[in-house]
Amino acid sequence: MKILLVEDSQRLRTTLERGLRAAGFAVDAAADGIEATRYLAAYDYDHIVLDLGLPRLDGFGVLRALPAGGTRPRVLVLSARDQVSDRVDALNAGADDYLVKPFAFEELLARLHALSRRPAESNMDVLECAGVRLDASARRVDANGTPLNLTPREFALLELLLRHRGHVFARASILERIAGSASEASDRSIEVVVFSVRRKLADAGCMGLIETRRGAGYLIP
Repeated sequence: MKILLVEDSQRLRTTLERGLRAAGFAVDAAADGIEATRYLAAYDYDHIVLDLGLPRLDGFGVLRALPAGGTRPRVLVLSARDQVSDRVDALNAGADDYLVKPFAFEELLARLHALSRRPAESNMDVLECAGVRLDASARRVDANGTPLNLTPREFALLELLLRHRGHVFARASILERIAGSASEASDRSIEVVVFSVRRKLADAGCMGLIETRRGAGYLIP
């Protein structure tokens, strides 16, 4: 899953970005509300982790910039404001959850996974296809009952293709979704990730799950 992290404290932003990447998320990070809206205009995200006290444009401004309907990222607000009225204002403005600073990183992860489990087809936590079962919350993949040991990028690739079955993703699009927009890796590296996932699936008896559309990209039909 891809997250936009919006936090003006450089120290906290760096710590959270490192932890979220280690947990398997692709992360873009913004230091203020204006930068956040630019990311939102250019890229799609599954979740936003949003501080309210931001320079230039505060968190409420970022919430107002989100689309009112249709597909939109889930928003977890992080704030030192701990009054009930603060939480009510944020939730009424469009936030999906609210976590008061200081907080435990484990709780942040748990809340993000809980948001993913809220009813919506595009946010299903368990994805299954042709003997492959991916549990996004538990970070686990089984193929014909055999657990697969996937790297974070391999897991993110498989989750992306399973979550959007039938959609063809170009290499550059996959790289942006699983590594973040600031990644300096070449999109050719996606070929290596796809090859590795296919090999591990084949070893478990699941062959042909990921298809190549010549000149277009990859998909799970």
